[in-house]
Amino acid sequence: MTQRFNTKTVHFQAKDVARNMSKAQPIYQTSAFTFKDLDDMESFYQGEKEYLYSRFGNPNTDDLGKGVAAVEEAEDGVATSSGMSAILAGILAVVKPGEHVIASEDLYGGTYQLLAVELLNLGIEVSFVSFENREEIKNAIQPTTRLLYTESVTNPLLRVENLQMVQAIAEEFGLLSMIDNTFATPFLLQPTKFGADLVIHSATKYIGGHSDVTAGVLVGKKELIEKARVKVVSLGCNLSPFEAWLACRGLKTLSIRMERQSKNALALATALKTNEDVKKVYYPTELSQKGNGAMVSIELNSSVDVEKFFQSLGWIKIAPTLAGVETTVSYPIRTSHRTIPDTVREKLGITNGLVRISVGIEDELDIIETFESAIKKAKG
Repeated sequence: MTQRFNTKTVHFQAKDVARNMSKAQPIYQTSAFTFKDLDDMESFYQGEKEYLYSRFGNPNTDDLGKGVAAVEEAEDGVATSSGMSAILAGILAVVKPGEHVIASEDLYGGTYQLLAVELLNLGIEVSFVSFENREEIKNAIQPTTRLLYTESVTNPLLRVENLQMVQAIAEEFGLLSMIDNTFATPFLLQPTKFGADLVIHSATKYIGGHSDVTAGVLVGKKELIEKARVKVVSLGCNLSPFEAWLACRGLKTLSIRMERQSKNALALATALKTNEDVKKVYYPTELSQKGNGAMVSIELNSSVDVEKFFQSLGWIKIAPTLAGVETTVSYPIRTSHRTIPDTVREKLGITNGLVRISVGIEDELDIIETFESAIKKAKG
């Protein structure tokens, strides 16, 4: 029978029925697998056995890649050491030196750095354009263009990408599409349903969900994932078995965490929209019938002392990352987007007053009251 989303997140892992009938998947914390003789080892290279060396593959990392692929409704998936390595492996699987990528200009700062600097050093050209403008994307297409790259919900301004438009352009011009779905998660949005060729996750965030793992996952069409898997192995982008096991455990509770966190985020965004000391609230609308995500960004008025605001948050932690069960805040111009040129930040609206909030599972009134109190204390 076909399983629905909430069932898939709990039952995606392989059953260890061949050995000891363990209810939970064991951790295969091993660097390598052994063989009874040379013919037995040769069977790996002939495709008869799955595992040889954990850089090449491991039951736990396979579980993570295939588990996220299942909930994304993608054909296959591969786990990597981080979200950044998932992006790198995906791009290098489909783009060669001398070819061209068109990327949305409002990306996570680390992704911007990878595309603008590191890919250029590898001989891959990248153009950053506004993905809000169909004609701007089309005008950037060159004979060597191979890939369109964007985020389903952008970081940190939370713009919801028009994936139908992006895919229509990709298909019109024979291009591939790659979508970072970290903020939306497959619970709220599945880019493959719009035709996306590759989808990446920083599994460090909502897939893992507990701020105790660094991991990435790339899912998509099987033939592209096979190419990406070769890159993961060759470049040493593999994930450790224990990290994969932790991320798999987190994936099992993705649905219930996102339900609660999205509900809390909506309540916080609604409350702060009426706060006279908040210039603007960024929060998605119409992302999904299940909710609009757990991220809220706010721009504080100039009358609010940003330093004092951060000092007044009490139990809410300041962190350079997001998506744990605890509510945290970050300051994009000093963390995630500090390497982006000032002119680009100014164009996008990433200002000195912008605060990115990752909303947790705490009581929504405690979250709201803490932010309102911090803003009040920081007002000049």
